[in-house]
Amino acid sequence: MKTPIKDQFRVSPFLVFFLIHKMQFAFSILSFQRTLAASSGHDAWIAVIITGIIVHIVIWIMYKILDKEKGDLIQIHQHTFGKWVGGLLSVFFLVYFLAESIIVLRSYIEVIQVWMFPVMKTWIFSLVFLLCVYYVVSNGFRTVTGICFLGIVMPLYLLLTFLVPLEFSDFRNLLPIWDTSVKGMALSVVDLSLGFLGFPLLFLYYPFIQKPETSQKWAHYGNLFSTVTYLFILLVTLVYFKQEHLLKTTWPTLTMWKIIQFPFVERFELIGITSWAVIILPTICLEIWGGSRIAKQLFKMKQRKAVVIFLVVCLIGCSLLKDRESILLFNRAVSFGAYALYIYVPFLFIVYHIRYRVGKRT
Repeated sequence: MKTPIKDQFRVSPFLVFFLIHKMQFAFSILSFQRTLAASSGHDAWIAVIITGIIVHIVIWIMYKILDKEKGDLIQIHQHTFGKWVGGLLSVFFLVYFLAESIIVLRSYIEVIQVWMFPVMKTWIFSLVFLLCVYYVVSNGFRTVTGICFLGIVMPLYLLLTFLVPLEFSDFRNLLPIWDTSVKGMALSVVDLSLGFLGFPLLFLYYPFIQKPETSQKWAHYGNLFSTVTYLFILLVTLVYFKQEHLLKTTWPTLTMWKIIQFPFVERFELIGITSWAVIILPTICLEIWGGSRIAKQLFKMKQRKAVVIFLVVCLIGCSLLKDRESILLFNRAVSFGAYALYIYVPFLFIVYHIRYRVGKRT
């Protein structure tokens, strides 16, 4: 039984641009360059274009399902696989959103501890940050969407800072083009896919969009903007760093910010790190909202109660990840689930349309 969403809780179709881009442009932008360069060298920029095209196709597939169902992920799963199997698949998404919120927050705290406050306790920052998340999510989806809008517009000035390294760049670093193997390029696409993985939440907030069938173009625009942004930052990184230097740099974006100096600011990277809190806050808000929405639909519990439970789990999870080794191990586990979603969405598309046609005939 579909529960219609009142218009007062819905958002305009063009805001899907910000919802899609916000989930794709989060913490990975600080370090994705080194990971890609390790697989495909100076041709890594080609992997960004390929990944962007793949995500465009996946978004198109999702809208083909959503426009027919006119519902959310839980309803699609139940109509396609039945109550119990569909419920278990929805729980997988719930766990994934929760795990991703933990790794995004913990990775950001790690940067703060390395670059700014080495003795800062993880749980203290997590608690303060998650209280902000609760304030946003508890006020509903429209507030979450507004934070996504601000999380893009406010730190947009950071893109201009990537023009500074061009003064010290060598564009010959990009030559020769396609100097890597197909396997290396494929590995780069797989590695970058995690950073682009913001589209599954569309399955949940689709009913919260006014005239949702008209929002598809904005979803594609959001993904295109993400692709162009990743491509721009990666190209600047590749022409600024030598390959051997880039492979030894954990956070290339922060390293490039170190060369920026103002008369009143000696270490601009500290401003960049601080500004990044505004960038990851909407990401975690969306993930917590998505997980709590699934819990509300599946377990018939109040969404605010689910939000509190998830935030407590997130706080405990961040506190348990004490060193870089544990963070990397947890990140690999989350990555495995992310890669599976690229296969699962086309699979769901095929099974759903088979069930849809069979049901139509009977």
